[in-house]
Amino acid sequence: MQDIKEQNIDAKTLDWLKEKAGSYEALFSKRAMKYRGLGLDKMKLTEADYRKYLLEEYTFLKRPFIINGEEAFIGNAKKEVEAALNSFSK
Repeated sequence: MQDIKEQNIDAKTLDWLKEKAGSYEALFSKRAMKYRGLGLDKMKLTEADYRKYLLEEYTFLKRPFIINGEEAFIGNAKKEVEAALNSFSK
């Protein structure tokens, strides 16, 4: 368990999650208030931009993210939550 408000995600963990998700954009929450507040919604962001913002500000990371061994579950979509719960019951 890690409270990312107190201790933001580190680069190594973020890069590992990116490998599981396929891109930094897939980890990025465009619902975050700062997304529009910083005008990011009007910019064409690169993968390097997404990574930079994810490391700088916890609110941009889709939550929850759950790591169970070599599996990662990102976001609160029903299928993600169910898959995460099922992974713990194996």
